[in-house]
Amino acid sequence: MVDTSVIESKGKVMLLAYDQGFEHGPVDFTEKSVDPNYIMKIAQNGNFTGIVFQEGIAARYYKKESGVPLIVKLNGKTSFQGEEPLSLQLCTVKKAAELGAVGVGYTIYVGSQNEEQMMVEFSRIEDEAHERGMVVIAWMYPRGRKVAGRENDRDVVAYGARLALEMNADFVKIPYTGDPESFAWAVRAAGKTGVLAQGGKKVDWENLEEEISGAMQAGAKGIAIGRNVWQDENPDEVSKKLAEIVYK
Repeated sequence: MVDTSVIESKGKVMLLAYDQGFEHGPVDFTEKSVDPNYIMKIAQNGNFTGIVFQEGIAARYYKKESGVPLIVKLNGKTSFQGEEPLSLQLCTVKKAAELGAVGVGYTIYVGSQNEEQMMVEFSRIEDEAHERGMVVIAWMYPRGRKVAGRENDRDVVAYGARLALEMNADFVKIPYTGDPESFAWAVRAAGKTGVLAQGGKKVDWENLEEEISGAMQAGAKGIAIGRNVWQDENPDEVSKKLAEIVYK
């Protein structure tokens, strides 16, 4: 078994995600957050147990001396794709390890007509990463006509969580279903695969607090969050408040 404690603190996980520049383009960034050095500082100051970068950002901006473990996202797509997304591998497990990563991440768009291609690729990546002793995190995002309008539904989200368990992921990042009771079912479905609640689009603190508190109450292992931290005017303060929820 892989030692997942490399991205845990007090048995919980709090990842700072910064792959949005690839997935959405610079539209998500301000003059500050467009600079990866700014994100590294937030990660260092905010009790995060890991930071998520694509290959290029990791190669040019990741600072191992920061003490923040690195997760390299291995696949990605642009925002210009249609309603049946396909995201294929762009960075190798070997390269991620050379960059100093302790783990890798990969997105599967559950419900997309292209899901099988991503599942096959993820399966190979999972084998290779685990052979190297690296943590494997599955981003399981419902997308496509089959699940349109149901991306946050209890059973759709739980299906993605179960797929992560069936495919031997150490952690799975999934959307919040709206309440602790329904999200608890997704956590149950994931079994021994740790559930990480995604942060999603920027919301006000009251809504974010409700979502993260609900996810943790439901049994989540932690969070993987980006825009709700580094888009905020006071990211260190938001990080501190999130840590109080996650680690308590």
